[in-house]
Amino acid sequence: MTKRTHRPTDPVPALPRQPPHDCTLCPRLAAFRAEQQADFPDWFNAPVPSFGPADARLLIAGLAPGLKGANRTGRPFTGDYAGDLLYKTLLDHGLATGTYAARPDDGLELIGCRITNAVRCLPPQNKPVGAEITACRPFLLSEIETLPNLRAILALGRIAHESVVRTFGERPSRFAFGHCTQHAIGGITLIDSYHCSRYNTQTGRLTEAMFGQVFKDLAPILAA
Repeated sequence: MTKRTHRPTDPVPALPRQPPHDCTLCPRLAAFRAEQQADFPDWFNAPVPSFGPADARLLIAGLAPGLKGANRTGRPFTGDYAGDLLYKTLLDHGLATGTYAARPDDGLELIGCRITNAVRCLPPQNKPVGAEITACRPFLLSEIETLPNLRAILALGRIAHESVVRTFGERPSRFAFGHCTQHAIGGITLIDSYHCSRYNTQTGRLTEAMFGQVFKDLAPILAA
């Protein structure tokens, strides 16, 4: 990745490049998407676009769309438990306004925050393979390069963390993943969190208080 050159006073650049609706970069994901289109023709069933303003100071990077979440609704983290926790936390910390009702037309708006995924298409069993993560990385790179006010990236889970690190041309071994761990990389702060999935919260790996602490730690970075 090239060194970031945007400054807060620079004009807002063009919106990030997004994968096409019928993207075929990953044959396995395209085939799985076709199955879902046949089974659930009323669902979104396409690469899920990012959500949030283009002048965001914070970029949140998740893993991939959930079957009954973003793959169904077309908005990241919308319609499943991970979204319930994520959007509640964003509202609590002033990074969103409105009411989250688990549907893309609920009127919820993000403030200084944008959400994307390391992999834009639904993977079987929620497990993308390495080649798929690599194929989708140019879209993550585009997100990062076209956010002129970017101060921090929040990686939800190890895979998102490693994809962000590789996007900056670095080796994950130099930036160990850990909940609430901060890294200086490419002129911004990368902060990690365990993924806000139902499994992680039910097993106690991630509590609401732990997740909230991540955003408390982010507050002075975003305000700088």
